[in-house]
Amino acid sequence: MAHRIARRELSSAEVVDAHLARIDAMNPALNAIVRVLADEARAAAVLADRRLKAGETVGPLHGVPFTIKENIDMAGLPTTWGVPALAQAVVPIDAPVVERMRAAGAIPIGRTNLPDMGLRTHTVSSLHGLTRNPWNPNRTAGGSSGGEAAALASGMSPIGLGNDIGGSLRVPAFHCGIYAHKPTFALVPSRGHTPPPFPPLPFHRDLAVIGPMARSALDLSLLLDVIAGPDPMEAGTAYKLALPPSRHGALKNFRVLVINTDPVMPTNVVVRAAIDKLAANLGKAGVKIDRESPLLPDFAASSRLYMRMLMSFLAASFAPESYAGAQAAAAKLAADDMSLAAERLRGIALSHRDWLLADVARARLRAQWRELFKSFDAVICPVMPTPAYPHDHSAEQETRRIDIDGKDYVYPDQLAWPGIATLPGLPATAIPIGLSPEGLPVGIQIVGPWLEDRTPLELAALIEREFGGFVPPPMFDD
Repeated sequence: MAHRIARRELSSAEVVDAHLARIDAMNPALNAIVRVLADEARAAAVLADRRLKAGETVGPLHGVPFTIKENIDMAGLPTTWGVPALAQAVVPIDAPVVERMRAAGAIPIGRTNLPDMGLRTHTVSSLHGLTRNPWNPNRTAGGSSGGEAAALASGMSPIGLGNDIGGSLRVPAFHCGIYAHKPTFALVPSRGHTPPPFPPLPFHRDLAVIGPMARSALDLSLLLDVIAGPDPMEAGTAYKLALPPSRHGALKNFRVLVINTDPVMPTNVVVRAAIDKLAANLGKAGVKIDRESPLLPDFAASSRLYMRMLMSFLAASFAPESYAGAQAAAAKLAADDMSLAAERLRGIALSHRDWLLADVARARLRAQWRELFKSFDAVICPVMPTPAYPHDHSAEQETRRIDIDGKDYVYPDQLAWPGIATLPGLPATAIPIGLSPEGLPVGIQIVGPWLEDRTPLELAALIEREFGGFVPPPMFDD
């Protein structure tokens, strides 16, 4: 699209109008885009076309529309985080990622929905309502970047920005059949992604990242090139980081560890079968496939640590006073209770000392991953244990149990799979690999070495080229 606009085969005005028409046609059924920037986008498109006609040098996304999740700052608009209390929380400046997209020539066309404060793996907002999955309106679009994923899958937007701490980029990509990339931690500036009462100060919120979403792996790479790089306002990062190239450029040279399930968070037969099929195809294409390794960090231990640090982070970031009951409950837990549910309670508002001890454990985990990636170039594993589940937004949903091949597991423990990459800060690319018998998307995440984002992105692009990638939902395939 960008190339055709640059060659003046298409005008930016035509492209923007086509996407606005698509929004008019599709959004009433999906409620993915909660603020349409029609007038602003049309005006920006006219200016973009004038600049091309005048022969000006333009950026790599010149004239291309994009959407932005409504917890990333855009100048002059509210950063609502999906809640009524912030409906008028207008911010004065763009987040660096939005500023960089504009500088590359991209045109904001809409703001997308998220669950309240981005704290669910589905997308229903007390301010904007429910976002539906384009593949089946009765199933979740995932969260918390569910509005972004639904907009991309249905063709209302070609590219977009979301964020991820518990899988909020990768989970909706999985459920909607699109692509998303969780960057190496701190590779992309996080300023402008902080809920009130905090101002948009330059600092890194532990675990959380901003990243790109799209319908192809190559588009993810393009967007990452645009938004990555240090924040000049961030102390200690005033340098230009050049990401190393992908370790390989051909499938036959990759060494990949493939995991399809784990006792801590089993996957159902549909997810396991899709991963096994991909592994077999990769093996036929020359990829060196292993299904187990003594170097792989212990999934149970890392999942428990992730749950503790995640819940403490959330308690400190949002409303720590609301967790007094959980802290009391945690004190009553038996010392030998090693469930992820127990770790969620233990992690509520860790003391400074306990956080530092947890951080030491995380440093050991990072060292284990470094050793693993001396023998492998990437790890392929699930994003979620099941395809998109039915909408459930009741007060009891946090304790709802999900059935996986006849066994029950607590709903929030699904976060263990995204936590594989989140806790050590590793890059992870979510890609679609097929459909379930019910016709719902199934995908994987490709976890890569620290700061080697181009390796999982390249492997994703090679898989897409060899075996196919995004397919449009049948009801939106025109």
